[in-house]
This record gives sequence, C-alpha cells and structure tokens, in this order.
Amino acid sequence: MGKRVAVIVNSGAGRAGDDNVEKTITSEFERAGCPVTIRRVRSGEELISAAQETARECDVLVAAGGDGTISAVASVAVKAGKVLGVVPLGTLNHFSKDLGIPQDIAGAVDVIAGANVRQVDIAEVNGRYFINNSSIGLYPRLVRTRERRQSLGHGKWWAALWALTRIVRRNPFQNVKLELDGNQLRRKTPFLFIGNNVYEMDLYNIGARPRLGEGKLCIYLLRRSGRTGLLLLILRTVLGGLRRDKNFEEFRTTKLTVETQKSSMLVALDGEVAAMETPLEYKIHPGELKVIVPRDKE
Repeated sequence: MGKRVAVIVNSGAGRAGDDNVEKTITSEFERAGCPVTIRRVRSGEELISAAQETARECDVLVAAGGDGTISAVASVAVKAGKVLGVVPLGTLNHFSKDLGIPQDIAGAVDVIAGANVRQVDIAEVNGRYFINNSSIGLYPRLVRTRERRQSLGHGKWWAALWALTRIVRRNPFQNVKLELDGNQLRRKTPFLFIGNNVYEMDLYNIGARPRLGEGKLCIYLLRRSGRTGLLLLILRTVLGGLRRDKNFEEFRTTKLTVETQKSSMLVALDGEVAAMETPLEYKIHPGELKVIVPRDKE
C-alpha cells in the first residue's frame, strides 16, 4: 500500500468488545501486506482525542466499530485531510453497507489494502459532522428515555419499547420553522429527519442510500397530528409505504435552518444524541470525505 495506516478500535461497539478483535485485525492487515498501528479506546471522549493524535502520524485513519465510531473518526479525517478506512464492527453498519464494504474483517481489510479512494459527501449541523443522518423529535427522545430505562437494568429492546410507548402517550409533537432554498415552512411534527443524501423508503431497502455523492441533504418529516395517526405512520415506515402517505413530506436542499421556541434541543447524529443550541444550521459538504471503497463501487 505504501501508506502509514492506523486503526482506532472502539471497544464499546458491537463485535469490537471481543478480546481477540485486535489480534484478528492485525493479522489480517499483515496477511494483506499492510502493517498497521492499532489503538483501542473505550469512550466517546477518548475516541476523538485518540483519532486526533493518531491522525498526525498516519496517512490512512481506519475506524473499527459501528456507525457512531466511524462518524467520529470521519470528522477527524476530514479536518486533518486524511483518508478514512472502515472496518465495520457495529450492529447495523449503514455507512459501510452503502459503500459496498464487506461486513467481515478480512474483506474490509482487503478493501483498505486495495487503496481505492473515493470522495463522498459529509453533512454538518452547528459545526458537528455526520455521515448518515440527523434527526430531532421522536428518535432522540426515544434514545434518551431508553438509555435511562437500561440504566435500571432492563434489556435494550424492552427498554426501547417501553420508551416508545411512554413518549407516544405524552405529546410527541413540536412546532418547527424550516428555512430552505429561500422558503420558510412552519410545521407541527413528531419527527424531522435530515439525511446525508437520499434514503430509500421501500420495504426491502429502508435506510439504504444508492449514492453518497449527490451533494444534497434529504429532509423527511411527518405532519399528522394525533397519537393514532402517529402510530399508523410508524407502521407505514416499517412496511415501506411512508412515501405514499399524504402526511409525509420530502425536500432536497444544500442548506437547512431549523428553529423552535426552545433555546436548545436534543439532536441525534448517527445514532448518538446531544443537546444543541438552536437554531440548527445544517449543510452538506460535497466530496469532502475521502474514503477507501471496493474497486467495483462507483
């Protein structure tokens, strides 16, 4: 490969907690003729600082973990002008799947060793980058409520179901003002989704993106009021019929401003939740993320 490669392994992500994962990654890179330096981290704060330190000493910065890990390392790679490599070790691995990267360690390492660099888009909100999507409303509230329930000893999926039921029983709707392409829209919605490029919404491809280089944010929102209507919309989402619902709206833009009556709000970015000051300023950065992908991927 001829480049200095460093791997950041997040112990908290899916398969990354396996004690043998470092050894496996190292042996696979050696097999591919590409020696590496590996650094294991255990928290989000440690992840960012480790990636920043490591970026000074490498040409290719590899994220080994789930989408949250990859997103954090990608933000460092963009700022440092480094190439990103991906070893998917999470549960869903949306970003790597959209790029056609193999989901096993050996296959992912072979892709990195092949050094086929592609420039893809990355999005931003209030100075924070994200590779997949961001949302406000139902999802970040669901995550925070689920995490509190899990801290009491409940399992993840049971805690998620409990959290969803609790949020829907309360008032999950909020008023937002959106500004895009010179237009202002006012909506009452339970959910606002902002994607880095366009997401599929059919039954067999929910959450997939055919392209990551169109230079567009995709905006999805639901505007039906009432708890029954919300539950029906959630069902349509699961079954892939969301776009056919008259209360579903979709926009594509390069910049978006979101205002509410609150001075701050919970925002989800690639599955991680943070409180952010309003207004929320979203924008797309076309082709600013350099990432290694398979040679047969456009």
